[in-house]
Amino acid sequence: MNILLIGSGGRESAFAWKLTQSPQCEKLFIAPGNAGTGQFGTNVDLKVTDFEGIKAFVLANGINLVLVGPEEPLVKGIHDFFLDDEQLKSIPVIGPQREAAQLEGSKDFSKQFMQRHNIPTAASRTFTRDTLQDGLTYLATQGLPIVLKADGLAAGKGVLICLSLQEAQQELVEMLTEAKFGEASSKVVVEQFLQGIELSVFVLTDGNSYKILPEAKDYKRIGEGDTGLNTGGMGSVSPVPFADAAFMQKVEERIVIPTVEGLKQEGIPYKGFIFIGLMNCDGDPYTIEYNCRMGDPETESVLPRIESDLVDLLMGVAEGNLVEKQFSISPKIAATVVCVAGGYPGEYLKDKVISGLDNVRGSIAFHAGTGMQGDDVITTGGRVLAITSLQDDLFTALQQSTLDASRIYYDGKYFRKDIGFDLL
Repeated sequence: MNILLIGSGGRESAFAWKLTQSPQCEKLFIAPGNAGTGQFGTNVDLKVTDFEGIKAFVLANGINLVLVGPEEPLVKGIHDFFLDDEQLKSIPVIGPQREAAQLEGSKDFSKQFMQRHNIPTAASRTFTRDTLQDGLTYLATQGLPIVLKADGLAAGKGVLICLSLQEAQQELVEMLTEAKFGEASSKVVVEQFLQGIELSVFVLTDGNSYKILPEAKDYKRIGEGDTGLNTGGMGSVSPVPFADAAFMQKVEERIVIPTVEGLKQEGIPYKGFIFIGLMNCDGDPYTIEYNCRMGDPETESVLPRIESDLVDLLMGVAEGNLVEKQFSISPKIAATVVCVAGGYPGEYLKDKVISGLDNVRGSIAFHAGTGMQGDDVITTGGRVLAITSLQDDLFTALQQSTLDASRIYYDGKYFRKDIGFDLL
């Protein structure tokens, strides 16, 4: 099979690594890819939202399967684009259609969906510019802290946790009247703050049956001890010790099954990954958010633990027979440490030459924000590399990935040395 993987981050590096382990994968193309994905297949200079360019490439290269990594092309309807095109409609796309992608594309849509299907989540209300006054009044009735979420996609920056009523009211005004997050904050969801510990659960579904993939916990803050600014993710660990069999049974019964069944009842087809962001509140799972794709850096910890053939699973999604596919998970533990650029998550350094990648011994170096300049691998993004180690116990996995992260050099490199310490 010829496969096209869309995306350019650490998640796509992990996908490329896993897809090429399948005997069914003859040729892999990655659009646009990065310096690391090139070792598994052929990078293609195409934007993830250039649907016409993607069409031309798919037809010219006999592509049999398309896997969409990031959310933007899904929310913008790449799957619908394929289904609506006579020449493309027989080529399977892994990733939901536009309507289903609203689970991530609109916080208001996803909250209403959860409420309709009795899926446990924080109490919330949605406000627009026209109902700003109602929103300010509502804030005054809420306990602290208060969570404000921009309705649309805001590149991971649209969620604010406000510690005072004054801050919450000021932020709500800025989001609704000054377009603080652009079009994404034309609607704002005001949500109750849940106290607990976060984790992510991943589901692969063909719209009828599903497989629950390994769960993971990621670390968002830039500073050690979970301090400082939020980032796209500084590391992740899978499995999560507190997500035992009893907890995961609650997740399946209360959240996974009602989600898959709810989509079916509403006539919303879904073929792809569902990322469920959860809060464990005293042993009970609550849904914080849905994403319509795999997470990053969690994918880099999850995929190394999947022992099954990923292409075979994706074909099960495409053909609607996922229930028949063999699925097994390694009991080993994966730990991922993310190396970032100096200055990240603010203005960060770019175009720095990376050396020492050959020194990585007991881990896999998944590339995230990298490119090529002549023969040199250079930094191009805020999150540069994701170093993953798969070991028999958590301490060894963390020790190995941290050690291998320290063996790589580029100007301004930074990584957290305490990923997963809270779980030891």
